[in-house]
Amino acid sequence: MISKLVLALLVLLRAALLSCQGTGFAFNGFSSSNLPDLDGIAEVTPDGLLRLTNGTRQKAGHAFYPSPIAFKNSSDAPLNSFSTAFVFGIIPEYPTLSGHGIVFVVAPQKGFPGARPSQYLGLFNETNNGNSTNHVFAVELDTIQSTEFQDINDNHVGIDLNGLDSAIAVPAGYYPDDGAGNKFQNLSLISGRAMQVWVDYDGAKKQVDVTLAPFKAERPSKPLVSLTRDLSSIINDVMYVGFSSSTGSVLTSHYILGWSFQMNGPAQSLAMSKLPSLPRIGKKPVSRLLTIGVPVLCISFAAVLVTGLVYYIMRKRKFAEILEDWEREYGPHRFKYKDLYIATRGFRELLGTGGFGRVYKGTLPSSKMEIAVKRVSHDSRQGIKEFVAEIISIGRLRHRNIVTLLGYCRRKGELLLVYDYMPNGSLDRYLFNQPKVTLNWTQRFRVIKGVASGLFYLHEGWEQIVIHRDIKASNVLLDAELNGRLGDFGLARLYDHGTDPQTTHVVGTLGYLAPEHTRTGKATKATDVFAFGAFLLEVVTGRRPIETRGGEDVILVDYVYSCWNNGGAIMEAKDPNLQEGFVAEEVELALKLGLMCSHSEPDARPTMRQVVQFLEGDVPVQELSSSLSISSSGLRFKSKEGFDEFAMSFPSSTDKGFSTTYSVADSLLSGGR
Repeated sequence: MISKLVLALLVLLRAALLSCQGTGFAFNGFSSSNLPDLDGIAEVTPDGLLRLTNGTRQKAGHAFYPSPIAFKNSSDAPLNSFSTAFVFGIIPEYPTLSGHGIVFVVAPQKGFPGARPSQYLGLFNETNNGNSTNHVFAVELDTIQSTEFQDINDNHVGIDLNGLDSAIAVPAGYYPDDGAGNKFQNLSLISGRAMQVWVDYDGAKKQVDVTLAPFKAERPSKPLVSLTRDLSSIINDVMYVGFSSSTGSVLTSHYILGWSFQMNGPAQSLAMSKLPSLPRIGKKPVSRLLTIGVPVLCISFAAVLVTGLVYYIMRKRKFAEILEDWEREYGPHRFKYKDLYIATRGFRELLGTGGFGRVYKGTLPSSKMEIAVKRVSHDSRQGIKEFVAEIISIGRLRHRNIVTLLGYCRRKGELLLVYDYMPNGSLDRYLFNQPKVTLNWTQRFRVIKGVASGLFYLHEGWEQIVIHRDIKASNVLLDAELNGRLGDFGLARLYDHGTDPQTTHVVGTLGYLAPEHTRTGKATKATDVFAFGAFLLEVVTGRRPIETRGGEDVILVDYVYSCWNNGGAIMEAKDPNLQEGFVAEEVELALKLGLMCSHSEPDARPTMRQVVQFLEGDVPVQELSSSLSISSSGLRFKSKEGFDEFAMSFPSSTDKGFSTTYSVADSLLSGGR
């Protein structure tokens, strides 16, 4: 009797699921009686907007339809057709700086345990991204170019299957039916304007179509992107549908104005006139009454005007700054001195002092965003226009291992550079002068790989080549999770791919300067690699490139080489603070790679692409070990696969006036001679 009852319940449940196959829903705005399930920082505003993210940094927000939806008639049946339509809007704090995008997602659950914000969009993390067990179908509207996911640009639409490496992605835009041959029109996802999206899956054709259009425009007949793929193995019998988004270091708000969904049929059209409006961008227009009334009031209160004018002049002198016509084109990259003065409370909280200025902590009042402000002296006669142009270009760099340069301010005889604030300060605090807190090997190796990845991006991954010119531990900053980020681009120079750098002014720090830099004055990718080699040895040994011990200068590269030359005991050079738990193979790899990057001949050094390959294990460690050998003349590099030519050596000079080779010590000390 009980078994028959259970069987009947199962039949009823199966029938209920089958009856849901044609069921759909529509949200023309969101009210208190008509809400999806919210998670993270997602919320519904009083105006009826579904806001996935707000002004909180490094957070994620999710919104899902509360009930599960049956996508198949049975577990072994093919996937049914489905369709969705929604209207969204992305509003960045700064018009030219965007955070991360928004994703429509079909997932087996409403939550994503362990998911990370920022580039992972609140869906995945470092370990499960791309796993076939995720069973996640998503359409991303992304506004950041994440190189680790092979994004095509910073304004694209992609179809994702179980991970953020899109199966297909195209620039954001649409093909209007205007009689002009469906000519492609670009759309900026961070324009602050509402846009429409349609996602359709044809179960018979096994095809996904994604269509984009401006708000209130007719749906184009030609989709923006199509993918022929059977989703039956990805989408389970019963799934949840919804949205996900996340914030990074640049604040951005993501909104959904309306949403509809339908199984086995087209999604219901949204009532555009009933949808709530996005928040206004910028200030409200000033009324004519106010512009006319103010002069009248000023005449009536002449005494107050005089007093206020005196106060205004004194205050303007205090916050006076230079603003030339050519700077107006840079828009939001140009901060007002007054805003930075308020943000830093009059430059009170000093974070540190370097050779090029002091760094102060601040908080922008409007966004509550924490920033670091560096005050650098400059001479306006020394090409300040070109220098600021390069600063703005560097501000467009986007990489997880590079400190974001948000903008600048120019006032009288100084230049103020505004960076994203790194709460754990610079790396050298954890390496030298008997620090209270030291980093374990796992943390150090992650920092090394992070800085190498960031430098590889500067050399090869951006639209121009960026030569940093000042790589050292004090210029590597640690974020809240102790990830290394390369900062301080005050000396950086840019040039186009395929051209030679023209800079002939020697700048940098003693111990990190490559010998050819002091001879020619030209900073190149190879000189950055040399400095990275010195930095690499710093992190592993806990020593500075040049130290005075017992009244004598000790050259770090010579010291590491002597340890390796002593019967191959290179591990003796590691930092004694590294107790147990380090990976000997990784430590040895880092030490030998540091020696290789410190070669006195630039052509004999590896590129940063090759450095990353070794650190990531793409090239076997044995090849690095076999590329080093001992000879009577010192450190010699063999030619091995993975490097161009390493047949150059470090013989000591016998004739200092005419020698063209350098010892390891020479290559480090030449910058100060």
